[in-house]
Amino acid sequence: MRAILHDYYRSSAAYRVRIALNLKGVDYERRPVNLLEGEQKGGPYRGLNPQGLVPTLEIDGHYISQSLAICNYINSIVPDPPFMPADAADRAHVLAMALTIACDIHPLNNLRVLKYLSGPLGQEQPARDDWYAHWVTEGFDALETLAAERAGTFLFGDTPTLADICLVPQMYNARRFNVPVDAYPTLLRADTNASELPAFAAAHPDAMAEAA
Repeated sequence: MRAILHDYYRSSAAYRVRIALNLKGVDYERRPVNLLEGEQKGGPYRGLNPQGLVPTLEIDGHYISQSLAICNYINSIVPDPPFMPADAADRAHVLAMALTIACDIHPLNNLRVLKYLSGPLGQEQPARDDWYAHWVTEGFDALETLAAERAGTFLFGDTPTLADICLVPQMYNARRFNVPVDAYPTLLRADTNASELPAFAAAHPDAMAEAA
């Protein structure tokens, strides 16, 4: 099995998918899409992804967008190691943690939102920084409580799940934007342990050619 991943090295969503592909051992070719230069808005790429967002995964003759949809597809076609627990209630708990990041934190802080704040809304850098920090902090406050009661080595137990796949990129972004994370011991433990795994380390933005 071979796939093509259209991504941007600092995109949280693309970072998640790189982790997922690595965990499953799926061979893939990266095709960078430079968001800063607007390549995602161009005709050729918009033909692959009507939203003009990254990532897009070409696999098995399909073009799949949205990082969690891609992770779900990968998890379906390559069952081991599983991204979700077997028990229905445990699966719901892990999904709730993943969605806290992917639906509640990340969309408010991605590049197109920050550009809209600085462009049409005319917000200066301090206001944009406050905006970013507010939504990360609010989300991490909730996630720390959600995770603490059932976490182990990772956010849920001792095996990385979809929640950790979402957590690690968000922690990377929080640090990049100087948002304090010391108040979240459960998140810090899971992030540290996950980041030491080869599948996570190989997906890190600093490991991408564009970071050189």
